[in-house]
Amino acid sequence: MPTGKVKIDHVVSCADAGTIISLKTSESQMIGGAVGGIGMALMEDLFIDDRFGRPINNNLADYHVPVNADIPKIDVRFVNKKDPYTNPMRSKGLGEIALVGVAPAIANAVFNAIGKRIRSLPITADKILEG
Repeated sequence: MPTGKVKIDHVVSCADAGTIISLKTSESQMIGGAVGGIGMALMEDLFIDDRFGRPINNNLADYHVPVNADIPKIDVRFVNKKDPYTNPMRSKGLGEIALVGVAPAIANAVFNAIGKRIRSLPITADKILEG
């Protein structure tokens, strides 16, 4: 019986960040972005009270974010090519680059699996199962 639950087995996060100054810090930044993207794609949803215009789920008990059990194996890869045009260190920023591609990748994987395009986040079981 289909449940509509999305299970992610593996994430590969790649970036051209120029010269990698601290590998451990850079990998951690990429993993954090991937985790944030998984949350955005599958869990995080803000509900607004229409009467007052305030969030209803404004705490971590009601606003769901990923926990360790929700996160698959995440592999991080870097191009590690010096960029002579950015700055004297020849490095680039890693702030959001790992986050932005995760939700579209998950949405495309869902489409590939079920043939239905989900066009709003989060991708939930009820959206997957509705006719």
